[in-house]
Amino acid sequence: VQLQASGGGLVQAGGFLRLSCAGSGSISSLNVVGWYRQAPGKQRELVAGISSGGRTDYADSVKGRFTISRDNAKNTVYLQMGSLKPDDTAIYYCNTIPSREIYWGQGTQVTVSS
Repeated sequence: VQLQASGGGLVQAGGFLRLSCAGSGSISSLNVVGWYRQAPGKQRELVAGISSGGRTDYADSVKGRFTISRDNAKNTVYLQMGSLKPDDTAIYYCNTIPSREIYWGQGTQVTVSS
């Protein structure tokens, strides 16, 4: 299975975006899937995760603004982002938790303008 993130773009502060992480095959076997991001000059960080059973967890910086969900039938994990801030500007990636090298894709760029 390969994971491909998409849905990024340029949005004004306070706006919304929905990112998608599409699996090339079944993601049902992936126990925990997460969204990570890397801003310029910063380390990659985990922002949200979802288990196969639907349990979710979020970084404090996005709690209450982002929502992660998964649709195993569509082999897709989503990240609904709201109340976006310039600090959310980063390349967003999806991967398992813990991450595996084989699942890192190119990511999708999210840019939030002030």
